[in-house]
Parts: sequence; structure tokens; C-alpha cells
Amino acid sequence: MTGRPGPALSRRSLIGAGIGISAAGLTAVGSGQALAAGSSAARPASAPAQGHAFLAAAMDAYPDHGSVRLTQSYTDQAGLFSTAFTYDNALAVLAHLAARRQESLARARDLGDALLYAQLHDPAYDDGRLRQAYNVGPYTFYDGSPQPDGFVRADGTANVGTQFGFTGTAVGDMAWAGIALSALARRTRARRFLTGAVRIGEWIERTGRTDEPLGGYKFGVDGANQKLPFTSTEHNTDLVCLFGRLARLTGDRVWLERRARAEAFVRGMWKPAGGFFYTGTNDGVTVNKSPVPEDTQTWTHLALGSRTGGYARSLDWAVAELAVVDHAGRRNSTVPAGQSYEGVTFSSASRVANEDAPIAQGQPKPDRNGVWFEGTAHLALALRERGKRGDEARARRLIASIEQAQDLLGGGQTVGGRALPERAGVVSASSPLDTGFGFGYYPYRHTGATAWYVMAAARCNPLRA
Repeated sequence: MTGRPGPALSRRSLIGAGIGISAAGLTAVGSGQALAAGSSAARPASAPAQGHAFLAAAMDAYPDHGSVRLTQSYTDQAGLFSTAFTYDNALAVLAHLAARRQESLARARDLGDALLYAQLHDPAYDDGRLRQAYNVGPYTFYDGSPQPDGFVRADGTANVGTQFGFTGTAVGDMAWAGIALSALARRTRARRFLTGAVRIGEWIERTGRTDEPLGGYKFGVDGANQKLPFTSTEHNTDLVCLFGRLARLTGDRVWLERRARAEAFVRGMWKPAGGFFYTGTNDGVTVNKSPVPEDTQTWTHLALGSRTGGYARSLDWAVAELAVVDHAGRRNSTVPAGQSYEGVTFSSASRVANEDAPIAQGQPKPDRNGVWFEGTAHLALALRERGKRGDEARARRLIASIEQAQDLLGGGQTVGGRALPERAGVVSASSPLDTGFGFGYYPYRHTGATAWYVMAAARCNPLRA
């Protein structure tokens, strides 16, 4: 990476990316419409519709750069320019499908076709892989170097996110893209989407399968195509869904064996005494016991469903151990005065982050009570799926907190230099938070957080095989 250093925005820190911004700057950007939490100001008629308005705006931000396009992941203020993460775009497909409107179906289909374009027009590989992220519009990088292209470069190749080093391929990102394509195949019956999903599954099988003692599927490859040594509970959870879907859609039982392999790894990460799932392993032999992330508690339930048995206690662990309330009185909080947000943070490490030190060089100091809205959304959805006494009431409180954040946080932010629809899009975090995995989340409107919110509001489980 070139340019100024800053926080790494990455799923499990596959590759770092950077911005440099002060806490004061975050407060200025995040305050937007500083209305009190109890304000009588009118909320949009449909908060999910506002979420969809953001997803549409982030997808349409570069109209002069071709019709084949992906959705920009974060607002311009995050400093990642026109980066479109593969994971976020897979979620956008699923969120559009959850809306069950013709316009949304058309957007989901267009995004699916863009993922297929990236798969078929990679500048270096023709093996079914997708990269961690792509550029979708022009910008000038921190060091003055121009990036003039849209998603499709002048030579017809997909515009891989090289400036930040987002050139590797993670099994989890691939799995989510495969889940999105399989959902499109099921909805549209278009063969091309199933073909793309199968190519993804085969790449994962060839690249990720491991015979190490703990089994499962490894993390993926870095930008130099070198295999990474980690095995992730989250990634293998994603594969339970993807492989299950491919088994159903293709009728090929080999996918059932592969699903069983991924599921066995996930079950092996269960800590019965604590009632939670560990994050995975760094070497295939020893369980990585810290930090413990939120998504391995919620996604496991969404993917395994009624087969989880006692594993559903992981939701109770997330509620008890990762619950936070953020407000202006909190140290390092960037929440405007008079507002308060409840939800969960990213991991057990987030709850004990050093509030005296920046998250990384050039970053603000973390707020231990910063709410991670993406995780808060999938916790709400998982609670709705579980349906125990009190789960629905808790889920509604969490969703209300996310909707308030959509109303009040991230005002004045842009995508591709264009103003967003008013009160549209959910910020990734209420205040800067340290994930404990080498990167942070900040109060910038985010495709991934917004997509998870609209799916939670619609009771749409994207991990159901």
C-alpha cells in the first residue's frame, strides 16, 4: 500500500487499508442532524425503504462509468474512495432480494452479473475466484496517483482494488458471493448464476480444503496467491450455507460431504462451559481462544437453525458479554449530545480495548461501548429466528436503535461526491471501535451494515440453506 497509514478495514484483517482521521473529524462528520433520541421529529415513513435508498445511491454513484457496476461499500468520508468489497456486494444482492420488488430484483440481478463479470474478467486468473474488493469509480489516491476507471477498466478487465492491497481472496468473501449467486439462481432460474456459484464452491474446495487435525476449510490466499494459515469459524459457517445450497440446486451429493466437513469444524469450535464459539485456529492444530467475535455466535445460529440444539446459547453469550450502550458521556464517544444507542460490539477484545491509545497509527482512540450496527442487525435477526420468550422484544429494541442511527448519524456524507438521500444508510459503528483483530469500525454509512439491517427488518435469513 502507498499513501498515508491508517486503520485496516478488512474482514478478519486479511489485508489492511488506510485512512487517517481524528476523533474530532469523526464527530463533525457523524453528528449530521444532532436531534435528541427522544425527539418528535418525523421518522421516514419506512426506515427499510430509506435503507434501500442508500443501497441504490451507493450503486448508482458513477453513472458515467458504465452500466456494469458494483456498490461502493462506504461513504467517501471513510477514505476508501470507490472501494467495493465483495462481501458487501453479496449482502447488497441479498438485501435487494429481500425487498421482493421488481426494481430491487433488477438491482440484485445487475449486481450478480457484475460479480460474474469480475469472475470472468480477472486480470490474472481464470479459476473462479473473486478478489477482496474492486474500484468502481475514479479518484486520486493519497500520493497523487490517479485511478481513472470505473469497475470495468479500459482493457475490459475488472478493476481490482490494488491501491489498498485488496487483491487477495478470502474463503468467507467467496462463500458470501456464492450464497448471493445461488439466491439469484433460485429466484430467477438463470443458469449463469448457478454456474458462477459452483465455480466459487470448486475454488474453495481446491484452495481451502485442509487435512489438518482441526479440519474444515482454510482462510484463502493473499495478493501474491500464497495460502493463508488460518481457519475461520465464520468462514466455515458460511460454507455450511453455500455447500448446502449447491447440494440442493445441483443435486450433486458431493456438496453434502463438503458441507459436513465445514460444519464439523464449526461444531469443534464450541465451548460448552462458556456457551460460545471460538473464532477458529491460526495453525490448524490449536484453537485460537481470544478474541471471541460476535458473528461466530449469530451466524452459527442462522446457518445451523434447528440443528444447533444447545448451541443456540451462543446468542445469550453475545447478549450478555458484548452488549453495549453508547452515548456522549462515554469516553471517546462521537455520539452527539442527547442521543443513546444500544447494541453489541465486535468482540470480547472490543470490550476491553485500550481507550488511551489510538486503534492504530493515524486513527482515533476507541470507545469500548461503540455499537457495531452490522453485528447488532444480525443478532436481532438471529433472535427473531430463535424465537424464545423475550427474543422478539429484544430484537425490536435493537432494530429501533439501528433505525435511530440511520436517522441521526452520518449526516452530510457522500458517495462518489454525490449527496445521499436524507436519513438513508446505517453507519458501521456509533463511535470508533477496536475489533481486536487489527482494524476498527467508524461512523460512516456502510453498505454491509445497511444490508444486514434491511434483512433483519424483513426477517430474511441469508444463511438458511
